[in-house]
Amino acid sequence: MTFKFADGAPDETHPAVEGESVLDVALNNDIKLQHNCGGVCGCSTCHVYIEAGMDDLPEISDKEEDYIDRAVDPRINSRLGCQCVVQGNEDIIVTIPEQDFLGH
Repeated sequence: MTFKFADGAPDETHPAVEGESVLDVALNNDIKLQHNCGGVCGCSTCHVYIEAGMDDLPEISDKEEDYIDRAVDPRINSRLGCQCVVQGNEDIIVTIPEQDFLGH
């Protein structure tokens, strides 16, 4: 899984295995990705853009789509990192938009 960063940080590539979410891979590799609800699809803070590999992720649910509508700058390729669970071995490229970390 390759992570790109809207803030201009260098790209990072890390292994991901079936069953891990984008959020899991990010956190396991010290990549800061907000997750205020703890990764249970209860907010939109882990909003990301999937640039490649969408076919290797589950279909977007109505609940996830509702939260994406509340995210900053949603796009056609917007997803929540907690809901993007790897289902195969296709390369997944994720862009993490700029984030505001409250209190940090």
